[in-house]
Amino acid sequence: MQRLTQQELKLASESCASKLKGALPEVNYFTTPYRHCVIDDFLPADMAQSCLNSFPSPEAPGWDIANDKDIEIKQRSTWKSEFDIPDGMIDAVRILNGAHFLQAMTQLIGIQKLVPDPYFSGGGLNITKRGGMLDVHVDGNYHDSSGLNRRLNAIIYLTPGWLPDWGGEFGVYDKTGEVCVKKIAPLFNRLVVFDSHDYSFHGLPDPINFPIDIPRRSLLLYYYTKEPRPPEHVSENAPHSALWKRRNLKDKRGNRTRAYS
Repeated sequence: MQRLTQQELKLASESCASKLKGALPEVNYFTTPYRHCVIDDFLPADMAQSCLNSFPSPEAPGWDIANDKDIEIKQRSTWKSEFDIPDGMIDAVRILNGAHFLQAMTQLIGIQKLVPDPYFSGGGLNITKRGGMLDVHVDGNYHDSSGLNRRLNAIIYLTPGWLPDWGGEFGVYDKTGEVCVKKIAPLFNRLVVFDSHDYSFHGLPDPINFPIDIPRRSLLLYYYTKEPRPPEHVSENAPHSALWKRRNLKDKRGNRTRAYS
């Protein structure tokens, strides 16, 4: 895909934001068990295809590989800045981190003064191959580089041709993490935005059955506020990493909290 001009990219950004702002209650936007939104065909079709075309292969260098067999088997990019993003994806990331998208999330979900993460701490690309999984968990709450509070996650799925018997649906769980309330299929160019707090349990705990040569691909970005999370979203005030159900709501090191640098 040829890079868009500034004006073309602005129009694409406004179009994407309009889709988010136009989400309908109980059709695209849901408030239980926590706020989440599902928008199909979110990016312009040629931009989504460009993201797929430039998605690094699982064998490419630079992946962080997690192989904790009870909680996390996947690969994650190690972006440190926007200059690590593949050329064919930078326009999509600019839209997702831009003012139009941030304002649309605020209008829809109600969280004020959202900011993106220019450090891409944990954000970027994810690959899960056949047999991979992600235990039910809640995400970390603080951003070390800025001191901000994590509030929202956004995912765009980038695997075309998904079939139900492949598995790998995004699981939305109740506030205890025990009951899967909903499964959201990882359809190509589907956007999922959801609350990130101490009760927004999610995951794909069953090993996926994708074809050997077709991994589950996604782009995942995080959003923050200076304002703390409201009390009803907090079970642990101290900084913490992802807390896993199969680890009794502790992190990979067996801790409930972590040091904050």
